[in-house]
Amino acid sequence: MMLPDVSKYYSLCIDQGNSSTKIAVFASDELLNFMAFENLDESCVAEIIDTYSIRHCILSSVTNENVALSEFIKRKVEKFIFLDHQTPVPVEIRYDTPQTLGKDRLAAVVGASYLMPDKDLLVIDAGTAITYDFVDAKRIYHGGNIAPGVEMRLRALHEFTSKLPLVTAQMETPFLGTDTVSAIRSGVLYGIQFEINGYVDTLKIKYPELSIFLTGGDINYFVSKLKSPIFAERNLVLIGLNRILQYNVQK
Repeated sequence: MMLPDVSKYYSLCIDQGNSSTKIAVFASDELLNFMAFENLDESCVAEIIDTYSIRHCILSSVTNENVALSEFIKRKVEKFIFLDHQTPVPVEIRYDTPQTLGKDRLAAVVGASYLMPDKDLLVIDAGTAITYDFVDAKRIYHGGNIAPGVEMRLRALHEFTSKLPLVTAQMETPFLGTDTVSAIRSGVLYGIQFEINGYVDTLKIKYPELSIFLTGGDINYFVSKLKSPIFAERNLVLIGLNRILQYNVQK
């Protein structure tokens, strides 16, 4: 664990996802330390808060809120935010049901618009699910789509058929499968690749200067295979959470 600089103050961003919890410590805009936990408990958080003398913290969860953990953190820091649809954010949200908008999707959009301001952006998060979200150059979030991720598609082919095997993804995959295993693998990975290119091509008709951000645990399967230039940032959600936190601290 990187030791803190006593001349700075630090913020803690917690992204509780479907399969793990990711944590980042920031000094202003600089990401100093990244950690991932299968099960996050109060003792882990307390150690990080005490080590870095954390003053501000934001917690985002795509599952249910851990009320006990939130209350614990609230007692340990000067300002604590549990991200929900009522939290002020530095983008205008045009989503009919903001209370159902995934907080990871929102944070990724905020992170992208911070890293590349004044640009039309398609933000693709390739995780358990693949999400496609669009924010324009005026920081207006227009919405997006949700599709099954790599593992979900592979498992679905196995679980919803009687004979297809459960296949794992691999980096190098032939365009056309030569057996059942490679046919499944190629169908899933190239299908997603074509899906991503389809979204990019369609949005570029209206937004020709569109830029693309790619994040999420499965980005390595696609980052070198897309025909449009992309910006890959694995920590985009955490960067966005930090921007939301700073936006509220400065209000």
